[in-house]
Amino acid sequence: MTPPMLQSSIKSLALINQGKVRDIYDIDADKMLIVTTDRLSAFDVVLPTAIPGKGAVLTQVANFWFDRLSGIIPNHLTGIDPASVVSDAEKEQVTGRAIVVRKLKPLPIEAVVRGYIVGGGWKEYQKTGSVCGIPLPAGLQEASKLPEPIFTPSTKAEMGAHDENITFEKACELMGADLAVQVRDVAIQLYQTAAQYALTKGIIIADTKFEFGLDANGKLYLIDEALTPDSSRFWPADQYRVGSNPPSFDKQYVRDWLEASGWNKKAPGPELPAEVAARTGEKYREALKQLTGRGLEG
Repeated sequence: MTPPMLQSSIKSLALINQGKVRDIYDIDADKMLIVTTDRLSAFDVVLPTAIPGKGAVLTQVANFWFDRLSGIIPNHLTGIDPASVVSDAEKEQVTGRAIVVRKLKPLPIEAVVRGYIVGGGWKEYQKTGSVCGIPLPAGLQEASKLPEPIFTPSTKAEMGAHDENITFEKACELMGADLAVQVRDVAIQLYQTAAQYALTKGIIIADTKFEFGLDANGKLYLIDEALTPDSSRFWPADQYRVGSNPPSFDKQYVRDWLEASGWNKKAPGPELPAEVAARTGEKYREALKQLTGRGLEG
């Protein structure tokens, strides 16, 4: 496995944006390079410790889903080899962790789909009996499976801020009712299809978030990442029990350590002990292997 990468440094292309995990570079008028680093954010703070192999795992998992779900909606992948758009000296930085994508206009919301009631949705349900304005049956317990998956959009927050849950009506205001309906229906279909497959591999996808973009003709595409341990809550099916939040194949291990550390959840984040970073990397690789049957490539 290549050494962990906290930040890419592609000098042959102009940097467009650096997100919590991804560095985005400009290729030309139609295409961008997305490099997925080994950064990890927890409680909306990017930590100073890299997670070994994380960027490559996220890239491989997302590409697996992009391929598997391409019959439902097109995605932003171009199929162009990332190594072909950077200098020879920079090829190692993109190996196994980068993609070349179409430039599309991102929608102003994150399309969250929940199949189980947990996390912020559980807290909201306990107070109001609903999530994002959607009434739910009485008597649900933490981690209960919902009768049907629900679409609970959120706004996109700036780095370091929290996304804010919104109602479907608010989503309609932000991008028009027709597009909001299309996004809701596609997001739920993507989630249901992926969740059914994952269950055959012993993984419950409790919830996930998708991002979508439009081309110049207004055609909808799946963008960013899809159904990774960063954008989804993956639970081992054999450890699922209604009434408690199961252990997950993601950064929960880091969150638990941070909670116990006494950190105030404000930047800067603390350095992680080497064994915590290593164990977290193992959890990501476990998710990849269990879902796809393949180990880490590159």
